[in-house]
Amino acid sequence: MPETPVILPEKQEITLILLLDALTDNALMIKVRDGDPDKLGLLFERYKRPLYGFFYGMNRSQELSEDLVQNTFFRILKYKHLFRGEGDFRTWMFHIARNVSHDHYRKDKIKAKDSLEDWQDKLGHNENRPNEIQHQEEQQMLLLAMDKLPVEKREILLMSKFQEKKYKEIGEIIGCSEGAVKVKVFRALQELKVIYQQLEKMM
Repeated sequence: MPETPVILPEKQEITLILLLDALTDNALMIKVRDGDPDKLGLLFERYKRPLYGFFYGMNRSQELSEDLVQNTFFRILKYKHLFRGEGDFRTWMFHIARNVSHDHYRKDKIKAKDSLEDWQDKLGHNENRPNEIQHQEEQQMLLLAMDKLPVEKREILLMSKFQEKKYKEIGEIIGCSEGAVKVKVFRALQELKVIYQQLEKMM
């Protein structure tokens, strides 16, 4: 009788990690859909930071953003049967994330906090930049201006400028054409510029 090869637990674990990393998002989600919910853990590790950044840009609350990331993945698990694998998982996920965010605002009517802490990292803060005090003041005014934008315009700027999503992907997420997204981004930037200039005059 041939001997059964022995695989060390450490080697087995490393092999499993490598195999999972090699799987595409869609392949992992299909496994989740077909009865292997454990695979959702890897998708969570891949996307918890981008989702957190998106939510934090909308509400300025660390605790709330973390809760909304969790809620997004709970909803992904709940509606896993709706994932067909034809489109991009990330687009599908952000569509769900938008719904989670909208549902939260509809239910609780929570106003975004005025605190600007921790936003320097999100907006590309660099401690070595010259004229740091002036830069911080400009960043704060930019954030104040962002807060004054309507939710829809703030959302599309966050996806376009901070999440660096393509217009086509944004269109798939919000349900409109690529051309319409370009117009929405342009108008949002124009309004942001006007608000920013008004704040400058007040300072």
